[in-house]
Amino acid sequence: MNRINRLFQDKPKGILSVYFTAGFPQADDTAEIIRELERQDVDLVEIGIPFSDPMADGEVIQQSSTAALRNGMTLNKLFGQLAGIRQDVSIPLILMGYLNPIMQYGVENFCRSCVAAGIDGVIVPDLPFNDYLREYKPLAEKYGLRFIMLITPETSEERIRLIDEHTDGFIYMVSTASTTGTKDRFGDRTLDYFRRINAMSLRNPRLIGFGISNRATLAAAQENAAGAIIGSGFVKQLAARPTVREAVTGLLEQLEK
Repeated sequence: MNRINRLFQDKPKGILSVYFTAGFPQADDTAEIIRELERQDVDLVEIGIPFSDPMADGEVIQQSSTAALRNGMTLNKLFGQLAGIRQDVSIPLILMGYLNPIMQYGVENFCRSCVAAGIDGVIVPDLPFNDYLREYKPLAEKYGLRFIMLITPETSEERIRLIDEHTDGFIYMVSTASTTGTKDRFGDRTLDYFRRINAMSLRNPRLIGFGISNRATLAAAQENAAGAIIGSGFVKQLAARPTVREAVTGLLEQLEK
């Protein structure tokens, strides 16, 4: 069984997923960050592939992506850093990145490298769903990878049900239609959106991301889905703290405030 599916089977509620940009703050931090997140009981890790035009990301992640590229991070280097990670890491790992670098690498070659590195799933925010169905889903099935799709408050019910029917693992539920970033609390409109999706009784579990930064937003996400995804909040900690361990500890402490 894919590790993503096993996680949601074993822990249907209260999941914490954390995102970071590979190659930030230092080029060779990737494996250390993954291991420290697992040591401090994070359930799932999303590894960002740096890109020069990360259109779905807010300023914090954009800056981390720029810094990672300046550090020389590439997909080839990332896969090299992930070699052997499964010797001591057991939690699910997901690569999150934009279509352009993946296409330059070669889509099937990318899938093959993901499997070799122990990657369980992929999130490509700018991958059109119809292209996924036609070109990427067969590769996902061939290599046992989960291609995770995003939905937003503007996604139609018809499209949500199509995504639910044709994907596996989980659905990434974007809390707002804006870019990534932190918020103090979710407003009534966002909470109504959470409840509306809950009422659809989808087959796939959901994780809520964008805007999770404290106890209130974390609790709202975990109440209305299987769990939450933290991105900008952790990238800020990595930029501000002298060690990876302190950055992870700082994030977990921030989520208690």
